[in-house]
Amino acid sequence: MLGRASPPAAASLHNSRFVRMSDLVQTSTEGSVCTLRLNRPDKRNALNADLVTALKGALDAAEDDDSLRAVVLTGTGSAFSAGADLSSLRAMREAGPTENQTDSRHLAELFRRIYQSSMPVIAKVNGHAIGGGCGLASVCDFAYVSGGAKLGFTEVRIGFVPAIVMVFLRRKLGETQTRDLLLRGRLVDASRAAEMGLVTRVVPEDDLDEAVDALARELARETSGSAVALTKQMLARVPGMGLDEALDYAVQMNAFARGTEDCQAGIDAFLNDEDPPWKQGARG
Repeated sequence: MLGRASPPAAASLHNSRFVRMSDLVQTSTEGSVCTLRLNRPDKRNALNADLVTALKGALDAAEDDDSLRAVVLTGTGSAFSAGADLSSLRAMREAGPTENQTDSRHLAELFRRIYQSSMPVIAKVNGHAIGGGCGLASVCDFAYVSGGAKLGFTEVRIGFVPAIVMVFLRRKLGETQTRDLLLRGRLVDASRAAEMGLVTRVVPEDDLDEAVDALARELARETSGSAVALTKQMLARVPGMGLDEALDYAVQMNAFARGTEDCQAGIDAFLNDEDPPWKQGARG
């Protein structure tokens, strides 16, 4: 999505407004930052079809809001997301091939939507992230994790295959770490997850909100929405290309980026020792 070439409308990041609350996903904004909270605390925010649908809808709404510059994904209660719930597992066991494929595609589309969002998406992992819940965190651009959280993919321990997340995890971690996580099916603590590259940063529980807020504000204030969207597009496509194809694509993208409004305005601002428009718009 390249519709973010124009700087966002001026808005104070300290001006908080509540936008919408659904039963399954709470959505709020603070200036240019949108926060989505998985809201099944009694089920440890375990994923089911309804929650996936609600989250996809909330992401689409955020994507269509030109005033937004970053998305934070987190959970209510003590867990980020404990994967699939018991009722979903029972339904999966009883469903036929077509139903299971439809359900799997539903989750794959959610992961793709997060991975390919034009905005940076930050996972604020406030507690355990297991199975599909860990997949949610791993497809975000950044994952800040509470120090006491456990993360991992336990699918092989119940005879299941972590097929969808494998596609993204292989790109993120490489083969060695992906095999370690997926074949053993164990949980790792937050520090080990950071060492493996599964998450970006481990933060003490009491400091998590402040750390994520600071990152979101930095992204909203310091970076061009157009440039971030184009960079994310390249990050998604380049790993599947050969060297010559990737370099040709990079040349085309480099030339295209030079003609965008944000690049022109950013160069002018740099030459005139001024703030670029997106930074000016974030004052307040």
